[in-house]
Amino acid sequence: MLNNKINDAINAQINAELWSAYLYLSMAMQLEDAGHAGFANWFRIQFKEEQAHAEIFMNYVVSRGGRVVLKAIDAVPTEWKCPLCVFEDTLAHERKVTALINDLYALAEAEHDYATRGMLDWFVNEQVEEEETAKNMIDRLKLIGDNGFGLYMMDQELGARVYNVPAPLAAKA
Repeated sequence: MLNNKINDAINAQINAELWSAYLYLSMAMQLEDAGHAGFANWFRIQFKEEQAHAEIFMNYVVSRGGRVVLKAIDAVPTEWKCPLCVFEDTLAHERKVTALINDLYALAEAEHDYATRGMLDWFVNEQVEEEETAKNMIDRLKLIGDNGFGLYMMDQELGARVYNVPAPLAAKA
């Protein structure tokens, strides 16, 4: 059974994951509107991944006898100047999410909740990947600069990305 501190903290993380999903959907829509369908596809998949992260947390709370409480999701930004700006905001956001996951991990340790700590290991590794991916996208966009063909090629590449169910959910299927 989850104690109240852990249950409340995971509920806050569920809200943060859903906010992240909403943020990435907003980014996708702005990129789509700007004619960057491939970039938009990449962020639509990020949207799905963040929803899946929330679902993983919800499933965990239920499995441990806790209670999921969904709260309002705050508004997200809706405008960015360029694809590079979107990815810079993405990296900053992923760093904030990493801090939230680290805080949850520390709380689980402090509360001697080793099951929660173990579940969070997947998220710790996921955040390393998320930050690395965003940083790589920024580096590539900086190399491309104002080269329209380079931007077109990257847009085409990102348009080929497909959604993969995260391992913790795939195991449930």
